[in-house]
Amino acid sequence: MTPGADAAGPTVTAMLPPRLATGPPGLGARPQSAGRTRFVVWAPFARRVEVALADPERRVDLDTADAGYHVGVVEDCPPGTRYRLVLDGGAPLADPVSRLQPEGVFGPSEVVDLGAHRWTDADYQPRPLAELVISECHVGTLTAAGTFDGAVSVLDDLVDVGISAVELMPVGAFPGRRNWGYDGVFPFSVQASYGGPAGLQRFVDACHRRGLAVVLDVVHNHLGPLGCVLDAFGPYLSTRYQTAWGPALNFDGAESDHVRAFFFESVVQWFVDFHIDALRLDAVDAIVDTTATPFLAELSELAEHLSGQLGRACLLIAESADNNPAVVAPRQSGGLGMDAQWNDDFHYALFALLTGERRPRYTDYGRVEDLARALGEGFVLQGEPSVYRRRRHGAPAASLEPGRLVVFAQNHDQIGNRPRGERLASLVPADRQRLAAALVLLSPGIPLLFMGEEYGEVAPFPFFVDHGDRALLGRVRRGRSELLAHMGFDEPALDEAAEATFAGAVLDPSLRRAPGHQDLLVLTRRLIALRRSHPALARSSRRDVSASAQGPVLILLRLHPDASAACVFNLGPEPALARLPTRGIGTHDTTAWRRVLDSAGPALRGEDPHHGELVAPGNSVGLASFGFAVYTSEPGGLA
Repeated sequence: MTPGADAAGPTVTAMLPPRLATGPPGLGARPQSAGRTRFVVWAPFARRVEVALADPERRVDLDTADAGYHVGVVEDCPPGTRYRLVLDGGAPLADPVSRLQPEGVFGPSEVVDLGAHRWTDADYQPRPLAELVISECHVGTLTAAGTFDGAVSVLDDLVDVGISAVELMPVGAFPGRRNWGYDGVFPFSVQASYGGPAGLQRFVDACHRRGLAVVLDVVHNHLGPLGCVLDAFGPYLSTRYQTAWGPALNFDGAESDHVRAFFFESVVQWFVDFHIDALRLDAVDAIVDTTATPFLAELSELAEHLSGQLGRACLLIAESADNNPAVVAPRQSGGLGMDAQWNDDFHYALFALLTGERRPRYTDYGRVEDLARALGEGFVLQGEPSVYRRRRHGAPAASLEPGRLVVFAQNHDQIGNRPRGERLASLVPADRQRLAAALVLLSPGIPLLFMGEEYGEVAPFPFFVDHGDRALLGRVRRGRSELLAHMGFDEPALDEAAEATFAGAVLDPSLRRAPGHQDLLVLTRRLIALRRSHPALARSSRRDVSASAQGPVLILLRLHPDASAACVFNLGPEPALARLPTRGIGTHDTTAWRRVLDSAGPALRGEDPHHGELVAPGNSVGLASFGFAVYTSEPGGLA
């Protein structure tokens, strides 16, 4: 059997639960043996669908099947063949299920053999989701090369610092060569300038060889404004709903079962053909779906099914701005069944304290008690009134386990939605950067660092595009200006379309060895190692976590039957005292606390941390301004 869809493993039919399969298996162009390719196209608007090939120039009719599908096998059409689809004799269009657009979103699609890569990750064992430390990366700016192969060059550095997962911002084909990725228009594709599907497969394989999990950001709430052909083929877009970025996808209207199946197959592709470990689902709160069984719930059903079929976890991490615990609640209890969700409240609470900013999105935050609630209970706003939203926001979060929440001091959105895209390293001094690292990496949630954050990268990450449509670019600029004004900024933004804006966002890896930056890198490595090695810091249930405020000081207590941890953080500009907890291991009153890490101490320089001072429970310890310390319990009490 030659490499191809038939040799790549289980078929799409076997991968999809029967209830979710709506048409012929294997959407798009799938290579077969002897240079043939099988095409499956959903085009309910068309009576006739042809495959148009350019070299040599010819057209091949597909057979009409039920429910608007068109199916056929094209001879002499091996991988690498470029083609378009023709509906009822109209203008040739790219394939909605294109895996590669080698000439850009307006060019032809290319037949790709997703089974050609010879994987070397058979021995890879992913860590449990709750034990991951994630680095969010943008392929185009992670390295000067701006490709998947270039990105491989930084993987050893990530492993060295303790990162255990790489999260890629969207890689679907977008207009031009510069984009955040959220303007993608082919949900099955991989951007050609990044290295295409083969480049992504090599990257995932390289990650797995190093023990790194791979999370891929995918967009199921809208499609980009340039080069999208889906609406010409069928009712992919909703006629009833709009998102902030354009028409919503049709997940609850007429023919929506087929739209859902289209995206289900894309999810199967990422997990099966690319060995992706988890998908980060962009802005799920922007998906409007009024059905009794929401698309997202069916997506989690599919992921669960795939996990059983493949014998490995296929995880879903949702981005949601709603503070809604139902996102990760089990489907059986009416939830969506996601494995985890991003926690924006943690960022808002931490950023407001570190920077003092009170722009509109931060008006609900700014107290140490807010950050304590985010650490101890998950969300800050759990149904209370929001000044920013002028309504109540969120829902009670007592049921949320810490390992279901991804926490961060910054991410692409929080940085990029500033006029000049400044990172935290450009906004606050080194002591507050160290404090942010400690709060993120010692939190009970799943820590996420934005690429380069581990050493204090200062390259901005502003919004950038490469649209050739002047009218669209004008609308983008007006929209960005209105958004930034709504967020409280009155300064002009960097030119979104300028190549210099993009070039300035490329990381400078030499900073890893620069004074100050290297100190932060050492601290990050130490914090991750401590998180991984200490039983109370490695993983916690909600009942084992408590956080409280003592004036400017935040006390985070993480209990464990063998050894607990007390983390104390001074979020004020003056030195402060922190009173250590009286509880350490269960209810033992004789527990002593041993200092293992101090932001002002020698442990940050790599010296042995196990000879720190012993402090009696209930005693106070001093903290420098914006300082922190970590104490672990000693069951034998004070010597």
